[in-house]
Amino acid sequence: MADYDRRGSGGSSSYNPKKRRYRDDDDHDRRGPRRRYDAPPHVRIRKQLIAIAENPMRPWHEEVQAIVTLFTDNWDDELLRSNFVDLVLQLAVEQPLKTPFVAAVVLVANGNRPEAVDMLLAKLAGRIEETIGKGEWRDVKLYLKLLGCLQGCLEGEGVFPVLEELFERAVDLQTASSEDTIGTEIVKIILLTLPYVMASAPGQWAQKAADLMEKTEIIASEPHTLQTLIEPYQPGTGEDSPPQSQSLIGLLQTQLQNEANDGWALPCLPRPWEFPLGEVEQRSKLDDAAKHALPTINIPQTVVSGPRPLFPEIYFSVYANQDVESVPPVTNAAASLIRDALLDTINVLDFNRNITARHLIDLDCYFAPRTFAARATPFDRLRDIEPPKSTWKPEDVAVDAVFSQLLQLPNPEHKLIYYHSVLTEACKLAPAAIAPSLGRAIRFLYRSSPLMDLELTYRFMDWFSHHLSNFGFTWKWTEWVDDVYLPDVHPRKAFIAGALDKEIRLSFAQRIKNTLPDPYKEMITPEKEKDTPDFKFASDNAPFAAEGREIAGLLKRKASDEEIDAVIQRIQSQAIDREIDALVASTDVFVTCVLHVGSKSLSHVLAAIERSKDRLADAGAASDAARAQIISATMAYWSAHPGVALVIIEKLLNYSILTPETVINWALVSRAGNTRGEALAAAHVCEMVFNTVMKVTGRVRQLVVKPSSPASDADESETRDREIRAMRALFAAIEDALASWATGSKDEMIEASDSEGNNDGEKMVRRWGQRWLRVFRRRAAIEEAFLVEAEKERARRAEEQARSGEAGVEGGEARMDAD
Repeated sequence: MADYDRRGSGGSSSYNPKKRRYRDDDDHDRRGPRRRYDAPPHVRIRKQLIAIAENPMRPWHEEVQAIVTLFTDNWDDELLRSNFVDLVLQLAVEQPLKTPFVAAVVLVANGNRPEAVDMLLAKLAGRIEETIGKGEWRDVKLYLKLLGCLQGCLEGEGVFPVLEELFERAVDLQTASSEDTIGTEIVKIILLTLPYVMASAPGQWAQKAADLMEKTEIIASEPHTLQTLIEPYQPGTGEDSPPQSQSLIGLLQTQLQNEANDGWALPCLPRPWEFPLGEVEQRSKLDDAAKHALPTINIPQTVVSGPRPLFPEIYFSVYANQDVESVPPVTNAAASLIRDALLDTINVLDFNRNITARHLIDLDCYFAPRTFAARATPFDRLRDIEPPKSTWKPEDVAVDAVFSQLLQLPNPEHKLIYYHSVLTEACKLAPAAIAPSLGRAIRFLYRSSPLMDLELTYRFMDWFSHHLSNFGFTWKWTEWVDDVYLPDVHPRKAFIAGALDKEIRLSFAQRIKNTLPDPYKEMITPEKEKDTPDFKFASDNAPFAAEGREIAGLLKRKASDEEIDAVIQRIQSQAIDREIDALVASTDVFVTCVLHVGSKSLSHVLAAIERSKDRLADAGAASDAARAQIISATMAYWSAHPGVALVIIEKLLNYSILTPETVINWALVSRAGNTRGEALAAAHVCEMVFNTVMKVTGRVRQLVVKPSSPASDADESETRDREIRAMRALFAAIEDALASWATGSKDEMIEASDSEGNNDGEKMVRRWGQRWLRVFRRRAAIEEAFLVEAEKERARRAEEQARSGEAGVEGGEARMDAD
C-alpha cells in the first residue's frame, strides 16, 4: 500500500498505470484466450425461436433450417424436447405475428423427428379443449391458428372436424337467442382459421372450406341485434348522415368468399415452410414427411362466454376514403387478417408497451414480401408507385389497428392509457415514419368528430391532448384556425376548447398559450393563467363579503365550530331579510371559503374538506337546493380550471356529501337550462356526468360479482337490490333530462325558438342532446346485460354448490352404511 501511495503521490509524477498496462498488454500479453461459454441447447433454441423473423435481412428459410438443425442434433436432450413444445405453444398465444414461422419450424422438424409433432399435437389438443371449456376465446383462436398452419402434416381432414363441431355449438346458441354473442365469436374464429389452413395445404381443401363457409354465411350475414349499440358514428339524416359501418364478421365472410373465387391466393400471408427452388432436398423431405392424427378434442355441449365480455365488432379505419390506398381496402382479406394478428399482439402484450411498439414498427417482417411499401415512404410518394407494387404503408396499418382499439365500443379491452402509451412509444421509436401517419389520422378524426359517437369524440380528445404533451405540445393549429370563430356550441369549436383545457391540465396555461397562433390565444383567458382563482369576497361589492372574509380567516386558523356558526347565522339572517334562500346563501359562502383556503393544492383542499365534511354533509342533507349550490360554488370558483372542480366533486361524492342524482340534475337540468343547452357542448360537463355514472355502475358491479356467504346472504342481497334500483333510477333521470333536449321539447328551447326562429344553434343543441342520449342509453343497456349474465353466473354457482352438497351427503350416508 505504501508503494502504491508513493508512486501515485505528487502532481509532477509521470507514472500512468493505464498507459503502462496498455503497453504491457500490447507488447507481451501472457494471458490466455478468454474461455468461451456455450449456452445449453435449450437456451439457444429458445433465443432463436423467440427472435424468429425479426431480422429482415435474413431469409426465413435459413432461420427455420438453423433452428430445426439445432433441435434435431440435440434430440436426446429431454429438457430441450419439453421446452421446445412448451415454447411453441407459448409463442402462439403471446406473439401471434410469429405463428406461421413457428409452425414452419414444426413442419420442417417433422421430416427428421416426427415424434416432436406428436408431442406437440397432444399438448395442443389439450390446450384447445381447456380454453374452450373456460371460454377463453382468443386463446382458442390462436391455438386453432397454429393448428391451421400445421394442416399440411395432419391425417384425414385435420382441423375441419373441430371447426364443424364448433359451428354446431354456434348454431345452437344463435337458435336459442338472437342476442347471443358467443356464437358470433365462434363463427369469427372459424373464418379466421380457414385462411391459414388453406395457406398451409393449398388446393387440397377448397371444397371443405366452401362447404363450411356456406354454413357460416347464415350467421355472418345477419346483422346482430346489438350492432346498433357499437356503431362508431352517430345516426343522422341528409347531409349529416355518417358513413355506413360494416360488421367485422360479415366483412370477413365476404372477403373469404372472394378469396375462394380466386383460388385462395392469400398473397399477404407468409409461407416460411416453402423453401426456395434450389433447396430440392428439403422440399422433398417436406413432401414425404409423416402425417399425424389429430388427438380427439372434446367440445362441451354448453359453452360459456368466459372472463371477457363479448360484443359484435365493427371494422373502423382512420384512413378510409383516401385517394391512395395506404391500408388494405375492405374488399381484401388482408384488411382483416393483418389487423387480427396486430390486435392480438397489442392486447396480449399489454404488460410491455415497448415490445408492442417494436412489433408494430417491424410489421412488414411478419407478412409476405412485397405486401407493404417500403418503410417511411411519404404519403405523396405512394402516388408514384405503379401496380402491381403495393401502396400499403406499414405505419398506417399499425396506427390504424391501435386506433381501432382506442375507439372501440362499448369498451376497449384494456385501459385507454395503454393504447396512448403504445402510440407514444411507436412515435419515439420511428418518429419520421409514425408521426406523418398520426397526423393524417388526427385530421381524419377531427373532420369526422361532428359525426362520431360522443364517447369516441372525447376519447380522441383525451388521446390528442395527452399525445401532444409527450411531444412539446406542438401541432399545426393553423390548419384549424377558421374553426376558432365558430359558435361555442359547434362540435369542432367545442373540441378545440376541450383539447386546450386538457392540455392546460397537463401543463400550465402560459406554456400552452405560447404554442398557439394568435387567434387561439383569446380562448385562454387571463383567469386561466392564475395559479389560484380570485377570492370573490375580497371585493366589498360581493354579497356577504365581510362574512366571507371572516369565515375564510376562521378556517385558516382552524377556529371552533361555534365561531363559524355565529358567522353563518348572521349570513342566514341577512339572506332572510333580502328574501333569499338562507341555507343556499350560507352554503355558497362557506363552500367558497373552504375552496379558497384549500386552493394551494389538492392535498390542501382535501384537508379543508375533511375538517368541514360534517357541516357540508348537514347542509347537503337539509335540501336539494343546498346540495346543488355546493356544486355551483365549486364550479364557479374553479371556472377557469374545470378539471380541478371535477376532482373536488368526485371527492365530495366519495364523502357522500353529494349524491349522484344531484350531479346529474345540476349538469343536465340546472346548468344546461341556464345556458339554453350550450352546456351540453362543454367537455367538462360531459366528463362530470360520465364519471358519476361510471362510479355508480362500478359500485353495482362490485356487489353483483361479490361471492356471498350463507350467513350474510340476505343482507348482501338487500344491499345489492337497493344499489341496482338506484342505478336504474339514475339512468331514468338521465333519460328524462336528455330526451327533452334531443327532441327540442325543452322549455328553454321552445322559448328560444319562439323568439329567434329555428336557428342553427337550436339544431346544434338538439344534436348534442341526441349524442348524449345515445351514449347513456348504451351504458344502461350494457349494465342491464351485465346484470343478466351475473344472475346466470350466481345461479350456476348455486347449482354447483347444491350438487356438491348432495354429493357430500350421499358420500356420508354411504360411509355410515358401510360402518
